[in-house]
Amino acid sequence: MSIQQRDPIVELDGVRLTLASLAGEVNILRGIDLRVQRGETLAVVGPSGSGKSTMMMVMAGLERASSGAVRIAGQDLNALDEDGLALFRRRHVGIVFQGFHLIPTMTARENVAVPLEFAGVSDAFARAQSALAAVGLAHRLDHYPGQLSGGEQQRVALARALVVEPDLLLADEPTGNLDQATGQQIVALLFDLARERGATLVLITHDAELARRCGRMVRMQDGRILEDAHADATRTAS
Repeated sequence: MSIQQRDPIVELDGVRLTLASLAGEVNILRGIDLRVQRGETLAVVGPSGSGKSTMMMVMAGLERASSGAVRIAGQDLNALDEDGLALFRRRHVGIVFQGFHLIPTMTARENVAVPLEFAGVSDAFARAQSALAAVGLAHRLDHYPGQLSGGEQQRVALARALVVEPDLLLADEPTGNLDQATGQQIVALLFDLARERGATLVLITHDAELARRCGRMVRMQDGRILEDAHADATRTAS
């Protein structure tokens, strides 16, 4: 393994995020320090409003920190403008949301091809087709989101996140809108495909059983990290 491969893919140092409101400033993140190594699977848990999703948005460059350092895959995100951040995401970051976020007027294949087309990839549709086959939807290429079940829509979203072969895969409650059986299928796919592609997985979840599948767990509360433990420690504690 090279030195570069051992470098952290996520480096957050003293990250704070403060938003203005009618009642005054609201502190969302209160000094986050976090390192995530390449190839790790990290669960982020905590109550609603603890800052989990906001921290993920900062990692993705979708939200700018008010202060502190944010380095992802060796890139200082604070040094990039909005166009630079968009380009960085297309090359390095895949995101799976709870709400799918598919474009309703596009077929499954077209939805998956979108990030590749933005990146100027010439074989975008062929790669999208392969990605959909990898999540078991080779027979649904030309179906629109409204013609797909919730589980199928999340598979499309997963294919779209992975088609760019990201270094970092971020998943925010990916099973939140799914029934238990379908959710378990999506989780299995998520872990299997991340491992096959060598992607680092950061998973936000309220599901304790799902969190324990990760190699490491971070617990947040009130915008701070209260606990950071590897899987063996969390299993022993439970």
